[in-house]
Amino acid sequence: MSVLFISVASVALAEIGDKTQLLSFLLASRYKKPLPIIAAIFLATLLNHAVAAWLGVVLADHIAPAMLKWVLVMSFIAMALWVLIPDKLDEDTPVSAKGPFVASFIAFFIAEIGDKTQVATSVLGAHYAEAIWLVVVGTTIGMLIANVPVVWLGKLSADKLPLNAIRKVTALLFVCLGVVTAFGSPV
Repeated sequence: MSVLFISVASVALAEIGDKTQLLSFLLASRYKKPLPIIAAIFLATLLNHAVAAWLGVVLADHIAPAMLKWVLVMSFIAMALWVLIPDKLDEDTPVSAKGPFVASFIAFFIAEIGDKTQVATSVLGAHYAEAIWLVVVGTTIGMLIANVPVVWLGKLSADKLPLNAIRKVTALLFVCLGVVTAFGSPV
């Protein structure tokens, strides 16, 4: 499987029902201007995930390869468990009066700090250090796949999506990444 595909799929699936997806809906309903919100989500995610992937690579450089393998395996398993827990939007989510782009950029960037998709990006960056830009591009695309429809269509079908099934598929994907990391790629 390609690094780009793994990165897109991991984040797109993990983002469904995530607090940043809920934030996207909140911003769309508040400002009713999808283009600046989408542009802000794109730029905030690109910046946030570039830093996250880079930090993953930096951490990987400071851990012995044998140890890194097991850190990555445990990280993928931890991500699998984490995505099974539904997110809620915090009441103190920052929203600026500076307009839809600035408000969306700031709110989205802050909400993404420490979020499961940011952690996943760090883990993917550490695992695929040789293809860090594919990780950043893929996770950014995954974030857009999950959030752009929410911005355009509002809550449309968030309550109609099988969120438990999506969480389980996402958890399975992270478990598979952990197994492949532990036992090598079947090439």
